[in-house]
Amino acid sequence: MTDTFLSARWENIIMVNYAVHPDVLTPYLPHGVDLDFYQDKTYVSLVGFMFKQTRLFHIPIPFLGTFEEINLRFYVKRKEGNTVKRGVVFINETVPYKPVAWLANKLYKEHYTAIPTKHKIEISTLFKQVNYQWKINKAWNHINIHTSVEKEPMQPNSIEEFIFEHYYGYTKIDERHTQEYKVNHPSWLVNKVNDYSIDCDFSAMYGNDFSHLSSQQPDSVIMAEGSAVSVNWKRTSL
Repeated sequence: MTDTFLSARWENIIMVNYAVHPDVLTPYLPHGVDLDFYQDKTYVSLVGFMFKQTRLFHIPIPFLGTFEEINLRFYVKRKEGNTVKRGVVFINETVPYKPVAWLANKLYKEHYTAIPTKHKIEISTLFKQVNYQWKINKAWNHINIHTSVEKEPMQPNSIEEFIFEHYYGYTKIDERHTQEYKVNHPSWLVNKVNDYSIDCDFSAMYGNDFSHLSSQQPDSVIMAEGSAVSVNWKRTSL
């Protein structure tokens, strides 16, 4: 069997980053990994991006291969010998298609849900305007961002590098079991953010532990161009 479970393009990846107390994240922490800190803070990110050209085991998914994904994630690390593996844990991942959510939950025991989503992306010679929306409790939530069209590498030790340069995923199976998987993509280029608007019912989307984020200003809002991405089929049990 091929080592690649999923391949796709991830494009116009928005990360809205909130500093939260480590105690908020501890109940969601999988066995065998530790919280990852940036400048003595732990972060969650509200993420919006486009999933395109999706393939499973190199086979295209008819009619369901392009969609918006909205997720909430936080950052962890795992030491293996002299190597530090930096990764993410998802609180929840939202897509518009029930079959996609079912497959991800069934095969990988992820935390996918399916609700209505939509997007609008405008790109000119001067700027990008990217809007992601998702509907919950009959209300449309959104992430809207205005950026420069120029793209540049991430600076070393920057918040952009910390947020984007986590190449492993960790899934909490239960209190004693965790699965680790590898996500493959090049280091992304980023766009300078000029303005943004966030409207998210965190309580309805992610539960009471994150309800305070609805009224909290993000520490940063960043966007990457994205690239081709692959996710390994093989998982390591911790």
